[in-house]
Amino acid sequence: MDLPEDAVSISGEAEAAAEAMPAANAELETLAREKAELQDLLLRRQADHENFRRRMEKERIESSEYGAMDALKALLPVLDDFERAVGVECGDKEYARGMELIYQRTLDTLKKLGLEVMVAEGAAFDPHLHHAIEMVSDTDAADQTVLGEFQRGYNFKGRLLRPALVRVAVK
Repeated sequence: MDLPEDAVSISGEAEAAAEAMPAANAELETLAREKAELQDLLLRRQADHENFRRRMEKERIESSEYGAMDALKALLPVLDDFERAVGVECGDKEYARGMELIYQRTLDTLKKLGLEVMVAEGAAFDPHLHHAIEMVSDTDAADQTVLGEFQRGYNFKGRLLRPALVRVAVK
């Protein structure tokens, strides 16, 4: 039985297609692998970019805070002078009240910027927060307790700005 000419050409095309199938499958696998690699590379680059953006933002904030720390550090002697002026007795009560108001307003403004006043008196001596100026033998106080402050210490947003100058009890 003879096949029509059309059937012979179709069977030849089918054989050619069957022979080309493994090559097409291999090319398809190669393209799929390349696509996966490119997607992975894209995700990594996006993550790197996001990490870079976060790092730059953190450095910008830290730089801003560092500048603010320097400015506050420069203002601390003025704050100390106000504190001493408020403590001086003078005959003019209005003048003393005005000095106290200026001191309090200045302190409140600096606190809003991030200044934190350290309370040292009565606390345990910590060499990271306090600078001992005087060691006093005191049997009434516990050993290594701060008895008094010569100069206040300050923190700025949780970081030590200036240690307190203190008198410490020793046994």
